[in-house]
Amino acid sequence: MKDLGAKHLAGGEGVQLFGLLNFYLGQEQRYQPREKGLILMEATPENDNTLCSRLRNAKVEDLRSLTNFFGSGTETFVLAVNILDRFLALMKVKPKHLSCIGVCCFLLAARLAEEEGDVPPTHDVIRISQCKCTASDIKRMEKIISEKLHYELEATTALNFLHLYHAIVFCHTSERKEILSLDKLEAQLKACNCRVVFSKARPSVLALCLLNLEIETIKSVELLEILLLVKKHLKLSDTEFFYWRELVSKCLAEYSSPRCCKPDLKKLVWIVSRRTAQNLHSSYYSVPELPTIPEGGCFDGSESEDSGEDMSCGEESLSSSPPSDQECTFFFDFQVAQTLCFPP
Repeated sequence: MKDLGAKHLAGGEGVQLFGLLNFYLGQEQRYQPREKGLILMEATPENDNTLCSRLRNAKVEDLRSLTNFFGSGTETFVLAVNILDRFLALMKVKPKHLSCIGVCCFLLAARLAEEEGDVPPTHDVIRISQCKCTASDIKRMEKIISEKLHYELEATTALNFLHLYHAIVFCHTSERKEILSLDKLEAQLKACNCRVVFSKARPSVLALCLLNLEIETIKSVELLEILLLVKKHLKLSDTEFFYWRELVSKCLAEYSSPRCCKPDLKKLVWIVSRRTAQNLHSSYYSVPELPTIPEGGCFDGSESEDSGEDMSCGEESLSSSPPSDQECTFFFDFQVAQTLCFPP
């Protein structure tokens, strides 16, 4: 391998990439959550009146589920977490308001990161998240969050650095990009975002640790040498780097464990009353296969009778609802839940 130095990395396309890196580095501190607020959250015991780290982490996992359900990108999720942490580290929030705040952070991030046509309607997000607030509540809370953060919502996040480092590394190597999957790196970043401790890390450092661990996994000496030069450009001390690298390594090891309940596998829980269960159409529970349309343009008598039998069976199954008016819990996967909330 030829000798790589700062001049080599700055040549050609690298000039623009390192210029963007310097811009990100100048911006990251501006969008960091207040460390004192995060430390206070971590030290807070669990009770009904104060917000603790466990509730924050659970809310981030809910944001992950919302992002998956509505098909939003990683940028939306990471930005929503950044907005959430900055607000929670700044304000004294009661646990009962956290659901509304989480929905607002998701909507604010989606409007910034998604195409206009891909931003889910507020009423649909309220219905899916079961946050028990109205559209007016969401609008008021969005205004509060925006004002407290001085309308600076489009932050420089670890995702920006992750994509940039990936581009810099492969700008100066002949290795195939497929050996270092961005999708996998993004999934690992999401796992770290689900723990409040990583909100205290500088985004540039967190992204560098993730990339470093993945490069060590694939055992590419060339990529590792390029990444070490990027580390030198950041003027990052070994103490800070290895501290966060160890925490990231432990997090990913636990996340990869079969005992870990990953956000991707989380099911939505729908709680409906007996009356609602009786009124739900059978197609909400399952999507039956449509009968074959005959080429003659109409059904024959036998097919009509079969259709009537299927419908009556569906009605009988709905009538066998729980014998009390107490609420009952139903578990749906995302596809069925989408059918329930957005019927054709």
